[in-house]
Amino acid sequence: MYQKLIIIGNLGRDPEMRYTPDGNPVTSFSVATSRRYHETNETTWFRVSVWGKQAESCNQYLNKGSKVLVEGRLRPDNNGNPTVFQRKDGTWGASYEMHAESVRFLTPKGEETSSNYGPMDEDEDIPF
Repeated sequence: MYQKLIIIGNLGRDPEMRYTPDGNPVTSFSVATSRRYHETNETTWFRVSVWGKQAESCNQYLNKGSKVLVEGRLRPDNNGNPTVFQRKDGTWGASYEMHAESVRFLTPKGEETSSNYGPMDEDEDIPF
């Protein structure tokens, strides 16, 4: 069995890099994907983890609003489902976690990223 997920979206916040106890870098960031159909806007958030040298590049060159293409696989919970959480307002949501195999930077070098942020609602709760 095999799965591959490809998403294109914008970073919801600046990346955060840390190191494992053995010194391996890992960078995490959230990506919002959106689509519009009829009169409806739909935004889906993914929490992305990148490892190794690519993690260092992502941490150095990406920031909030950067447009990226990420290829990888979903990381489900122990039951094979997305992680479920409860928001501050009491409603429930799900976190889709992704282990990146490849990250491509789509925002042109030197271009302001805030203009590429897309049609996402700034007041929308980011689950992570």
